[in-house]
Amino acid sequence: MAALNGAVENRQPDRRAPPLPRPLRSLEVKYTKIFINNEWHESTSGKKFPTYNPSTLEKICDIEEGDKPDVDNAVEAAKAAFQRGSQWRQMDALSRGRLLHKLADLLERDRVILATLETMDTGKPFLQAYFIDLEGCIKTLRYYAGWADKIQGRTIPVDENFVCFTRHEPMGVCGAITPWNFPLLMLVWKMAPALCCGNTLVIKPAEQTPLTSLYIGSLIKEVGFPPGVVNIVPGYGPTAGAAISTHHSIDKIAFTGSTKVGKLIKEAASKSNLKRVTLELGGKNPCIVCADADLDLAVECAHQGVFFNQGQCCTAASRVFVEEQIYPEFVKRSVEYAKKRLVGDPFDARTEQGPQIDQNQFDKILELIESGKKEGAKLECGGLAIEDRGLFIKPTVFSEVTDNMRIAKEEIFGPVQPIMKFKSIEEVIRRANNTEYGLTAAVFTKNLDRALMLASALQSGTVWINCYNALYAQAPFGGFKMSGNGRELGEYALAEYTEVKTVTIKLSQKSP
Repeated sequence: MAALNGAVENRQPDRRAPPLPRPLRSLEVKYTKIFINNEWHESTSGKKFPTYNPSTLEKICDIEEGDKPDVDNAVEAAKAAFQRGSQWRQMDALSRGRLLHKLADLLERDRVILATLETMDTGKPFLQAYFIDLEGCIKTLRYYAGWADKIQGRTIPVDENFVCFTRHEPMGVCGAITPWNFPLLMLVWKMAPALCCGNTLVIKPAEQTPLTSLYIGSLIKEVGFPPGVVNIVPGYGPTAGAAISTHHSIDKIAFTGSTKVGKLIKEAASKSNLKRVTLELGGKNPCIVCADADLDLAVECAHQGVFFNQGQCCTAASRVFVEEQIYPEFVKRSVEYAKKRLVGDPFDARTEQGPQIDQNQFDKILELIESGKKEGAKLECGGLAIEDRGLFIKPTVFSEVTDNMRIAKEEIFGPVQPIMKFKSIEEVIRRANNTEYGLTAAVFTKNLDRALMLASALQSGTVWINCYNALYAQAPFGGFKMSGNGRELGEYALAEYTEVKTVTIKLSQKSP
């Protein structure tokens, strides 16, 4: 008989929550080499680089260090796979979609392994990796699997004796450079639409977190993607990343990371072959809490919005604007939330916050915290490292923050919540938009007119109303201003991986 929630039909359903997944604490890392043409290779130079567990500061393993010759080899493989008449180019669109569905199936199968690797490499809590990162990967793959045979052109009415139509064709070889904060999820955000549209890929994962990307290489081969369609070259930004950015045979590049590096990539693209560029960069995102908001909801969402993933999110709610009537109560409740946040071993199911990614990021966050103290912000809680645990920082809340302070202007990328007050809607719009960034924003209010007016006025690629970090595979994501160019996710991302070709046919005027 069919099962319902683990129980047999016609009996009482089992309403107990399923047991939580458990990490594989003694997991062996199998994939450490460069993945080209569905095969594993050592680096041309013979060099390797270490990857570390930020929770323990212990080395996990050594990874083959890709450089320009390895990128050249990967590009040649990707070019060959994209040639007319290749297995990949001859594959019909429905079959491409089936491969993406099969890849999603394997992510489901190996979900615990991938979540364990992500936690080892990034320090993010295992349950967050399992339920958020992996869930997002699987849904994104299935979403674009469904799009594969639905990418269509248009017929265009022109002169009477002509037929005009458009074709949406794959761009060719696409480069993808992914970040360390969401290594697997950001890889899938780029890989799924690229493959859906029929492109081939050369991927460089962040040097801090290469493990899940390399594991995906093994799944690409197992699924049955033709050799050369997906190639993965671990290495450093100034070498492997620069080789991808400047390569004349790469037709498009997608990058998620800092605005500083995004500028370098766009410059390299313009100086090489004017490859198309999609950039998802930094943010200093306003979270506006109006006096009529549901205060419990606003406090919780603002808390999760800034502290999720150790604060290492481009979407972090790192400028909280609170209307002055409710400011003292909002600060009080925010401090209570921060003090209760559990920091510790990311493999422990109770842990809400793990370590920062590395020493450089750790030092930068503490330096910005010190700047907040010196510039006159009121430290409500936190503000210190947890001394006996390596790269762990206590959840930190500042009140009485003003717009000219560094913690109100610079992207902190850590567990620090600056809370500011405002008096009027026009004032908060002006202050919220007074930044070089424009990635996300949030508004908390029960007044629908006010919510929609703010959504229209805020210069951000995404505006959340009475929620935060509500991201879906179906909804486009990207930034205004220096938060980036182009869009990922949704139907909009398909345009980033296709070229539009116009075909015009003159009809014979002779009678048939």
